[in-house]
Amino acid sequence: MGWFEQVKSPKLKQQKKVTNNTPTGLWKKCSNCGEIVQSQKLEECFQVCPYCDHHFRLSARERLRLLVDDGSFKSYEGAPITTSDPLAFVDKATYQDRLKAAHEKTGLEDGTFCGKGKVNGDDLSIAVMNFEFMGGSMGVVTGEKVAMALEQSLEQKIPALVVCCSGGARMQEGILSLMQMAKTSGVISRLRNEGIPFISLLTDPTTGGVAASFALLGDVNIAEPKALIGFAGPRVIEQSIRQTLPEGFQRSEFLHEHGFVDRVVHRHQLKEEIHFFMKMFKKD
Repeated sequence: MGWFEQVKSPKLKQQKKVTNNTPTGLWKKCSNCGEIVQSQKLEECFQVCPYCDHHFRLSARERLRLLVDDGSFKSYEGAPITTSDPLAFVDKATYQDRLKAAHEKTGLEDGTFCGKGKVNGDDLSIAVMNFEFMGGSMGVVTGEKVAMALEQSLEQKIPALVVCCSGGARMQEGILSLMQMAKTSGVISRLRNEGIPFISLLTDPTTGGVAASFALLGDVNIAEPKALIGFAGPRVIEQSIRQTLPEGFQRSEFLHEHGFVDRVVHRHQLKEEIHFFMKMFKKD
């Protein structure tokens, strides 16, 4: 018998199982500075880290709470608009299963909200995208809701705002999702012809087909600090051109410096900034 077969493993003391009674979700670690912040404190600050000003992503409902007057938002939808599965798409899971999972996570049939609200008492037609629902991807329903908000702006002669937060067009709907790029851009062209202002708010992330269509077509393009904005992601670009990209490439500040974004505005000042441009463009 080999000597190593005679060696006995040391006896370890039996540790008492410690029960953690602390409820989950009370604290959140900032991905930028690493500080631990109370979740309630983050909610009060609209998901802005009080230590380093890092902007976490907001849900569509939180966006409405931030931007429009309390109780003023009225949806344009008579009934919830839902998507179908026109391509019977399957990858690692079926499209229907993905939609079901997104619905269970958010309680929504689709992520985007559209309706009319007031900003400091003035009317605004608004569409808000929701990253929590399948990465804010733009399918037929999202395209329809954005177009609906823009068309209502045209009909009611009031400014339009789209809050962009999306990974791009929804691949599960193929060419039908890409058609939304042309549809939304066409309505914006009509708004411009009528002299009705369209304000685009770019949040993290605004990429793909959304960035290549309505997101960067605003009369004013406002971005939140350090938001990722662009068509293809920086990693894809680096692999394609085989070059190292500049620091901060495709972030709000970089795009502002190069003229793609008009303003970079802290989240806490967004409502006043949007209202300023609403008044500036208002016809007497």
